Amino acid sequence: QVQLAESGGGLVQAGGSLRLSCAASQSIFSINAMAWYRQAPGKQRELVAGITFGGSTNYADSVKGRFTISRDNARNTVYLQMNSLKPEDTAVYYCNAYLTARGPEYWGQGTQVTVSS
Repeated sequence: QVQLAESGGGLVQAGGSLRLSCAASQSIFSINAMAWYRQAPGKQRELVAGITFGGSTNYADSVKGRFTISRDNARNTVYLQMNSLKPEDTAVYYCNAYLTARGPEYWGQGTQVTVSS
């Protein structure tokens, strides 16, 4: 069982920045992949950014060039640096961990990000 705790959300003006953190209850060194998802009111949860065990990253087209995902194995933490924020980035952001290629999968409780225009 892996517990994930997100932090760093809040209210920011358009054009501003936030850094989200996801702290895991165990070493993330061998976790197959970790990711950030988000869910806006009335919308489906969507993948924002992911990072693999080997450090490969992928991003949703809507955040490419603005968001950066990274992992600090020593701190068992994954980060999401969000720059040039837009009102449409407003959502609850969730941390996700996939222990192996076939699971199991774990989710954090989410952190609210609100971007005002």
